[in-house]
Amino acid sequence: MQFEGVIFDWDETLAATKDVAVLSFKHALECFDVDVSAGFIKKQMGKSARNILIDVLKESKTDFDDKLLDCLLDKRVESEIELSDRVSLYDGAVDLLDSLFGKVTLGVATMNDEAVIEHMLESKRLRGYFDIVLSADDVKKSKPDPQIFLCFAGKMKILPKACVVLEDSIFGVKAAKAAGMSCIGVASGSYSKEELQRGGSDVVVDCLLEKKKILDFVFQK
Repeated sequence: MQFEGVIFDWDETLAATKDVAVLSFKHALECFDVDVSAGFIKKQMGKSARNILIDVLKESKTDFDDKLLDCLLDKRVESEIELSDRVSLYDGAVDLLDSLFGKVTLGVATMNDEAVIEHMLESKRLRGYFDIVLSADDVKKSKPDPQIFLCFAGKMKILPKACVVLEDSIFGVKAAKAAGMSCIGVASGSYSKEELQRGGSDVVVDCLLEKKKILDFVFQK
């Protein structure tokens, strides 16, 4: 029996956003003379921007409060939207969405901010593919907590076990499995196939061009 709902992460799953995301964090942090390596930021990708900033500020031993966090978040969102023309869809993304559209309920569940993801989907002409788009603004807990995926299941009235998630990060994989969903790990981000397998992915692909392997799993062939 095929899955009823297919949920995509955005950053580094559907689109190559890593460099732009890192730049947006660094631009925001530079305003407050906070310096941290790009590598450290990349390994936090998959969490909410707020949680990433908290980890960065702790790593750099910078004192902070909610006011500073809110200011950093606003600057990061502004920066990422300004840099959005540097973001490109991964090869195979549109073809895969075309193959799924109309056959299953499609959603995006990202820890990015609502303003960013809505701008990205509209500018890349993808918004029409998705029945629902969920962001960090829709939940209180960040991946690896399963809240965002359970929110999808609840809003779409689909049982979690009837959903499959495509994720590039360990945090996303763990969240999907904690939600009782199946997960396809996509090794297009900062994590290797081996790491995604160890994290609990049911299937792992190198990229979205492995359409047949993805579709065979979704439609349980």
